[in-house]
Amino acid sequence: MFIAIDMEDRRPIYRQIADGIKGLIAKGELRQGIALPPVRQLAADLGVNLNTIATAYRELQEEGLLAVKHGSGAVVASRTVSEPANKDELRRPLRTALTQLILAGLPRTEIVSIVNDELRGLMKGAK
Repeated sequence: MFIAIDMEDRRPIYRQIADGIKGLIAKGELRQGIALPPVRQLAADLGVNLNTIATAYRELQEEGLLAVKHGSGAVVASRTVSEPANKDELRRPLRTALTQLILAGLPRTEIVSIVNDELRGLMKGAK
């Protein structure tokens, strides 16, 4: 399982880890029933505090993406969140990302190309 932590990213490390796991689930690289590394192992692999990993796992469990059993570890529970947000909530982070691309001065065609590339990468493992 490959998750990158970017120290320049303004998101907290636990959020980066949770988002990384979400990305792997969305791509189909982590399928339902697959066990995730134990908290201690992933913390050691990434060089972070084990509470950071535990927080990421707990958040993903609350979203319905992981099933966490004390002593047994975490497994992918689903490929979709248990309570889908309304469309406005789903669009908010997309709007933020698009705004950043526009403010960076990218032309519309390049933005559309970037969005299509990312979507293609995420949907490659989708059923």
